[in-house]
Amino acid sequence: MRTTLRGRVVTLTEAGELADGVVSFDGPLLDFVGPAAEFDGELPTLAGEPPIVLPGLIDVHCHGGGGFGFPETDFDGIVSAVGFHRGRGTTTLVASLVSATQDELLERIDLLGKAVDAGLLAGIHLEGPFISEHRCGAHDPARIVPGDPAMLRRLLRHGDGRIVSVTVAPETARFDELADLLNEAGVLLSLGHTVADYERSVRAMRRGERVSITHLFNAMPALAHRDANFLTAAMAAAGRGDVVAELIADGVHLADGTVRMVFDTLGADNLALITDAMAAAGMPDGRYHLGILDVIVADGVSRLYDPHGPGTIAGGTACASDVLRRTVFHAGVDLTSAATAACATPARLLGIDDRVGALRAGMRADVLVTDSQLTPVTVYKDGLPWNS
Repeated sequence: MRTTLRGRVVTLTEAGELADGVVSFDGPLLDFVGPAAEFDGELPTLAGEPPIVLPGLIDVHCHGGGGFGFPETDFDGIVSAVGFHRGRGTTTLVASLVSATQDELLERIDLLGKAVDAGLLAGIHLEGPFISEHRCGAHDPARIVPGDPAMLRRLLRHGDGRIVSVTVAPETARFDELADLLNEAGVLLSLGHTVADYERSVRAMRRGERVSITHLFNAMPALAHRDANFLTAAMAAAGRGDVVAELIADGVHLADGTVRMVFDTLGADNLALITDAMAAAGMPDGRYHLGILDVIVADGVSRLYDPHGPGTIAGGTACASDVLRRTVFHAGVDLTSAATAACATPARLLGIDDRVGALRAGMRADVLVTDSQLTPVTVYKDGLPWNS
């Protein structure tokens, strides 16, 4: 049955933004994207403010949501977490793990791999365990290990193509061997959770065939104008277009002004908006888990449980449409730029931009319809409306 959507269409193609546009499909692929005046079918009537029609959002760094975390839940929980995010506009989702033992990671890869095979997930992201214990964030320090090529090779083989990215600290042991293994497997090298100096960081960013920066500014030293460091190298590389930097633009991990500064200096083509969401996304304040660690959520902010005071921020509680909305209405980034970082850039980062991340005839009918305030109204996945 044909679906025809009319409104303000953000194509993220050379067609640009269409003030009165149409997106139409009858099956899993788009067959028309263009001005309403050029559509030869029956046009929906617009009443009041037109809806906004966007490509489905793409989140390349997400630990869970809706009460279920990818590092600790069962298969039904994985389905529920995916459904939570999909119902809020994320049509392509990568499941992120946290540092864990080899056996624990193998078990998680088995479980999440079934969700990849079922088309629920676009892949698996290993955040660690080859990261710095000095910038471990919400990772269990006991489960962080020095770079181990044999372990990484075993994990990649076990994943059999389902692992799409791995976060590694540039200073971990045998870094070059790890990077070579990821290049050979076609897996994205994501650099972060690090205290690497400038020179080591620059070398690391040149090692990967595809490189991203794991949540820019978070879990790394702050920018110091007299002491160039990892963040200095990361911003310079992203500004040149050599890497893509992840941004958690949720108002907790980054100030809105910081988000605006990064968009203005690095450009949306070099940025990927992410959630870093964990189980508590979309849930009430309370006690949750991230892997084996206890997390307390208060006023929507998740932190590791610490009896002596506020603990380390432990993932996010926003979904991708929340991040997009905040980027536009609080950081003041224009909608096309924000949508580029939420859709087109992450699609390119994953190497799937020929199928998703923009609205063009022939691409997958993954579509998000929102109201004028970017609140999701309807989500389509492969041409079908999603009912969460």
